[in-house]
Amino acid sequence: MASKTFDPSPRSYPPSVSFVRRVGPIADSAGNGDTFIEIEDWLLDEASAERQMIDLLVKLICRVKAARSSVDRFTLHIGTLHPQLVGFAWVWSADDGFCDEVRVTDAAVDSDAYKLNPLQRIMETGETIRRAPNELSAQAEFPIMAELAAAGMTDYVAIPLSGLDARNVITIATKADGGFGPAEINSLTRLFKLFALHVQRHSELKISENALGAYLGYGAAARVLEGAIKRGAGDSIRAVIWVSDLRNYTKMSDVLDPADMLLLLNSYFEAVVSAVTAHGGEVLKFIGDGMLAVFPVKAGAAKASRAAVSAAREAIARLEASDRKLRIASDPGGCPMLRAGIVLHEGEVFFGNIGSPERLDFTVIGAAVNEACRLEALTKVIGRDLLLTEAVAHHVKQDAEHLGDHHLRGVSARISVYGLIN
Repeated sequence: MASKTFDPSPRSYPPSVSFVRRVGPIADSAGNGDTFIEIEDWLLDEASAERQMIDLLVKLICRVKAARSSVDRFTLHIGTLHPQLVGFAWVWSADDGFCDEVRVTDAAVDSDAYKLNPLQRIMETGETIRRAPNELSAQAEFPIMAELAAAGMTDYVAIPLSGLDARNVITIATKADGGFGPAEINSLTRLFKLFALHVQRHSELKISENALGAYLGYGAAARVLEGAIKRGAGDSIRAVIWVSDLRNYTKMSDVLDPADMLLLLNSYFEAVVSAVTAHGGEVLKFIGDGMLAVFPVKAGAAKASRAAVSAAREAIARLEASDRKLRIASDPGGCPMLRAGIVLHEGEVFFGNIGSPERLDFTVIGAAVNEACRLEALTKVIGRDLLLTEAVAHHVKQDAEHLGDHHLRGVSARISVYGLIN
């Protein structure tokens, strides 16, 4: 029996919030020397070297506690630009010492938990909100106050951070009798004005990562952000190449209106992309109804080949499931079947920037890519949804069957083609 990972401090989040990672527990350093002036100096100097928001935040909390702050709960919320996310948040509690990083999806904005939360009002008005959680009027206004009161909090302050994004907010709470004193609030507010500059920097970096990742793929985005932006910059890598194409695209385009065709394409790409990324592949580009992806050979060709084959099996299963949903949602004899032709081929490719000085594309090129694209046309001729070349089939011998040697247009040598045994 597989053992379950023990969570020393289980926390629950709503469906619209997903856990990313955790740091801690943070050692209790209260009263160990830092002053608020020293923390300001740190924010103006050394803090700039921190590359991850969670690491920067944890160090700030450690220093604030070392300066004898009474903060017992700390959260940071930042907005972002992403097709599916509204932002990120970090939550620290003195009760367990852990700091969690979470993603917040667009669905959160429509939830009652958000609409009745101080964050929503701050993002609309930009005002600072301070409440005593144990007061019934505060609990009636913001239901989260009842939770904070049950946790022993006596004071709660939500402070908007200055910057370009009104969604950047810090909240603090304490269990101290009488709440935060005026001097502590003034010192913390001053710190947060400096901290806001770091938040803005990290937020803009996260937006760049998200935007580039959504359009280039996250592996390519990381390379671009690391400076691989010159034409010709890149590397020769070995990879399993994925080329796929939607069946009957032209016919469906003729009979479906654009809105229905867009719905169909999104269902198709959602099924295929999710399967590729779930197995470690990277989607590089869409060309009409076609898709190009790679599974880099890092830990060996066998592992990459098996991952690609598993992704292809999953994509076909997801397409069948999506097709059933589309048919149920349409009238009898409605949507044509969602099917794809998928080819997996292994070879050496150049992964990098190509194009003109004014317009670049980060992609893969090479003879292996051309061969995979030519081979995709055979899926229709042979009548198989998935075809493998010998280099890939070699690593899944027990599931592969030889379908003959075939001549590809523009390729001199005949290529051995394989399918999967159903």
